[in-house]
Amino acid sequence: MSLTLQNKHALITGGSRGIGAAIVRRLASEGADVALTYVSKPDLAAETVKAAQAFGVKAVAIQADSTDADATVAAVEQADGELGGIDILVNNAGIAVMGPIDSYRLEDFDRTWAVNVRAVFVATQAVLRHMQTGGRIINIGSCNAERMPFAGGAVYAMSKAALVGLVKGLARDLGTRGITINNVQPGPVDTDMNPADSAFGEMLRTQVMALPRYGTVDEIAAMVAYLAGPEAGFVTGASLTIDGGFNA
Repeated sequence: MSLTLQNKHALITGGSRGIGAAIVRRLASEGADVALTYVSKPDLAAETVKAAQAFGVKAVAIQADSTDADATVAAVEQADGELGGIDILVNNAGIAVMGPIDSYRLEDFDRTWAVNVRAVFVATQAVLRHMQTGGRIINIGSCNAERMPFAGGAVYAMSKAALVGLVKGLARDLGTRGITINNVQPGPVDTDMNPADSAFGEMLRTQVMALPRYGTVDEIAAMVAYLAGPEAGFVTGASLTIDGGFNA
C-alpha cells in the first residue's frame, strides 16, 4: 500500500467496528495517524487501534457519544491534541431506526437526527478550528438519501438526505479555505448490523441490487481513502454513491 497519507492525522467517528473500523485500518495503511471515537464496547475499539498501530502509525480511541454535542467537541479537541492536528475528519457514526410512521417514536426521530445530522455539523464545526488548507471532511451518508424502496425508512432517509444539502452548502463555505467536504453514500454493506446472510439481505440482492451481492466494508473504505488523498483535491460538495446499483 502506498503511503499517500503519510504525516496526515485523521479522526473517524464511530470507528470501532464495521465500516468505521475498515476506514481506520485503510487510512492507517496509507500512513495516517488515526483517532477513533466509540460509544461502548471498548474491547472492539482497542482491537481496531491495535490493527491500525500494526501499520506503524499512532492510533488512539476516544469514548464519545455522538448524541452529546459537548462530548463530540471534546473528542475533536482530544484527537487534535493527541495526534498533533487533524487533516481528515470522517463523520461515520450513524444509526438506523426503522419503523412505520404511525407508530414511530419521537425519541427515535430525535436520536436519529442527533447522531446522523447534528453530530456531523458539530464535529465539522469543531474541527475547523484546527484544520488547515488541504483538509478533508468526509461524511458517510447512504444511498437511501436518493432512494428508499421499502416502507419504514422515511426518517433514516431524511437524515441522510440532509447531508447532501449540508455538503453542498459547506463546500461553498470551505472552498476559499482550501478544504473539501463530500459524502460517501454506501448501499447495502455486509456488517453485523446489516448482514448479507439474512432474509432482508436476500430480498435486496434479488429484487433491488444491480449487482446481486452486498458490498464490503473495505470497498467503502477505499472510496473514503480516495477522497482523503491527494488525487481528490478537486472533488468537493459531492455525494458519491457506492451501492452496487441499488439506485440504478
